[in-house]
Amino acid sequence: TSIAIGSFDGLHEGHRKLIESVVNETNHTPTIASFWPHPREILYKETRLRLDLPEEKLPLLEGLGIKQLVLIPFDINLSRLKPEEFIENILINQLQAKNISVGANFKFGHNRSGDISTIEKTIINTDIKLNIVPILQDHEGRISSSRVRKLLENSDLYNAEKLLKRPYSFSGKVVKGKGLGKQIGFPTANLEIDGRKFLPGEGVYAAWTKCQQNNEIFQSVMNLGPQPTVDPLSPSAVEVHLIDKEINLYNLNLNVQPVQKIRSQIKFSSLDELSKQISQDKEYAKKILEELS
Repeated sequence: TSIAIGSFDGLHEGHRKLIESVVNETNHTPTIASFWPHPREILYKETRLRLDLPEEKLPLLEGLGIKQLVLIPFDINLSRLKPEEFIENILINQLQAKNISVGANFKFGHNRSGDISTIEKTIINTDIKLNIVPILQDHEGRISSSRVRKLLENSDLYNAEKLLKRPYSFSGKVVKGKGLGKQIGFPTANLEIDGRKFLPGEGVYAAWTKCQQNNEIFQSVMNLGPQPTVDPLSPSAVEVHLIDKEINLYNLNLNVQPVQKIRSQIKFSSLDELSKQISQDKEYAKKILEELS
């Protein structure tokens, strides 16, 4: 294999440079190795929400020329491996690495004690090649998954897309809701989203919604977060209203691409007030999406 190791979460521009160096080694199978679950989840019990879940990552990696995604099961035993053991046991013996590409700040192994010099020493008497890819920066500093997350938290989808080199999106299955949207004239599809997926900041958005069964794309308004008017105690939800379309979406899988935040969530004094606001949201979303068509 020609291999790079890392979480590659978001597959942003920096990740793409690393992937390029893997794919350019044409004599070997271009491979990405990632740990699953994330090491911090096991070691520090942290919840690590992903910009891309593995099943979302596969088509993206394939499009970049990667032939193989290896998910290395991360556990306490693996965390105790010395860096040299990780290279020899996993990269060389199991994954048959002939080319290893890493970012300039790469750390690995027990207590993150391994770095580039460790790899160099371990492969010194082999025919394995090491590529060191410089950290990619722009005028705001290092390009990283953390920066993408911050932009999404702040609902800055435009700049998140610039770093990701593609629109941010997420998918979910349509499940039964309370039917309140239909009662006030705006039926919504309630989406069940994988709990490990990172979502943007709460609010109301103009969005594109794609039905994964037939790839049909609809203009839509998305509400992300709690429902302060109809059920203030309910947990956060993702609801999508298709603009000027009435289709039974129950049990279908939808892919949602939020485009622009329209407003923050507001508690209205009545359902009538809420209905009027949604009507305005719909017209505003339609205008935004038509300008982009």
